[in-house]
Amino acid sequence: MEGVKTDAATSARMARVRNRDTAAELAVRRELYRRGRRYFVQRAVLPGRRRVDVVFPRAKIAVYIDGCFWHSCPQHATHPKSNAEWWAEKLARNAARDRQADADLAAAGWRVVRIWEHEQASAAADTIEAALRDALPG
Repeated sequence: MEGVKTDAATSARMARVRNRDTAAELAVRRELYRRGRRYFVQRAVLPGRRRVDVVFPRAKIAVYIDGCFWHSCPQHATHPKSNAEWWAEKLARNAARDRQADADLAAAGWRVVRIWEHEQASAAADTIEAALRDALPG
């Protein structure tokens, strides 16, 4: 990642990118809360720096709400033309880190639910609630 030259406008734009409380995260959390679901936000469930967007500890459900650009959505991924090689490596590292987080959580007994930012909040909440029903029968 070193050695990449960016102009001031690009640097300023990248500095404004949110890594938590995105519009998609807020919409899904609002819908879950409206349905009476209570959860933790941005919690580390395993040792290390990685945090989970929405956590249901009793059910051991970890929910990630992934941005289409940053996590290479199969429907909406785009590939910048400027610094193309650097971006390809960066996005590949993001995807590899996602797969590693999924594997680490699964090995620790957690179920991972991944939601794309383009999904409707109600559909995402349906998916999460189905996982909760499976994890907490009765």
